[in-house]
Amino acid sequence: MTTSFPMNAGDGVYSYSKNSHLQKEMIDGAKEMVRDAIIRKLNIKIILSSSNTLRIAELGCSVGPNSFSAMQYIVEALKDKYLLNQDQVINFTNNIPEFQIFFNDHVTNDFNILFQSLPFDRSYYAYGVPGSFYGRLFPSRSIHLVHSSSGINWLSKIPKELVDEKSPAWNKGLIHYVDASNVEVVNAYFAQFEKDMEIFFNVRAEEIVQGGMMVLITAFSGYIRLMRFFGSSLMDLVNEGKLDESLVDSFNLPLYYPSPQEMTKVVEKNGLFSIERMELINIKSNLVDEADAKTLMTSLRSSIEGVIISHFGSKIAEEACARTILKSEEISEWMKVNNEKPSILFVALKRK
Repeated sequence: MTTSFPMNAGDGVYSYSKNSHLQKEMIDGAKEMVRDAIIRKLNIKIILSSSNTLRIAELGCSVGPNSFSAMQYIVEALKDKYLLNQDQVINFTNNIPEFQIFFNDHVTNDFNILFQSLPFDRSYYAYGVPGSFYGRLFPSRSIHLVHSSSGINWLSKIPKELVDEKSPAWNKGLIHYVDASNVEVVNAYFAQFEKDMEIFFNVRAEEIVQGGMMVLITAFSGYIRLMRFFGSSLMDLVNEGKLDESLVDSFNLPLYYPSPQEMTKVVEKNGLFSIERMELINIKSNLVDEADAKTLMTSLRSSIEGVIISHFGSKIAEEACARTILKSEEISEWMKVNNEKPSILFVALKRK
């Protein structure tokens, strides 16, 4: 996950490193699709025509545990692809290519934890690249494969219309577009996502070699509906006189979860990448199957708590998050109803 807001990434009780169960399930659930995209779609002949080094960018690495798992199976898939296409590689040698992996996240990310927990048996050279992926990160034509899971759903900023009382998109009493009756709220979120992705595709197109690929994985709309439970906890505090309602009105989560149609629209509008595969899939979540609401909400809390702290302060954030996790019975009922619906969007793109 990548965000410009502070994260609770360390080793605390609700740290991302210890509680990112949902994010891990997304990565594991898309594992075979990532491998299939590499094996079937990546043009190994072109990308290894001038170098025996494959460079992979991991955008939104956080502090590592899930990124390390993803990078391990990506490297294995690239090795297999190489061995399957030895006769097509111009500068073929008997040596497997070397791998460079660039772990990227915002400057607020704790890269110390990331590098302290790097796997000892890794078969790649690791680098840290701090900075927003809504800007240039790498030299021109230097990257062969980009991977990002739970990253592009984070907007670069909140649309200003959402907190303007005079705007048709004022999102009073809610913290997201979920459950918003006003279509202008949804439109404002999508407009910001569209702007962000145009920038994202433009800068990645500069960095990725011809024939290189991007693999993007994001949660679909089902999971974002769980965010309303955090919003209801904040409103409970308002109703009890513990929180000023204007603070809730001025807060919106900077998250957008695109549909396949919306993702197709932004890719085709940009025109620099071809869609090799796009699919909605339903991962079999152990958390959902077991109606483990507490663990699921703790996992979501680990990813959004930093945003809540930044706006409300640590005391209110702690109480709101704690109250949300206590709503286990209501959340479990929601999980039982929604466990068969598509939960993640997988997108494989190739640089034209």
